[in-house]
Amino acid sequence: MAGGMEANKNKFIEDWGSARETLEQNFRWTRRNFALIGLFGIALPVLVYKGIVKEFVISISLPPFLVSYVIFEVGFHFVLGFFLI
Repeated sequence: MAGGMEANKNKFIEDWGSARETLEQNFRWTRRNFALIGLFGIALPVLVYKGIVKEFVISISLPPFLVSYVIFEVGFHFVLGFFLI
């Protein structure tokens, strides 16, 4: 049919795609990476979880002796189950 319709490769897009394909080989642990993983991988999920549990405890008015059970026992099993999936 029609000829001469080849796609022109964009050098910058090809470089970006190549970098994404080899990211795990080129990754380096730096102070900045540790900080980002600590912030978004540990601190933020813990704060969100504690906020959700606090709202839950307030909404159902748990007795004080059950609050620590909900926060620690149930939370621990939930987090452990999340990592075992």
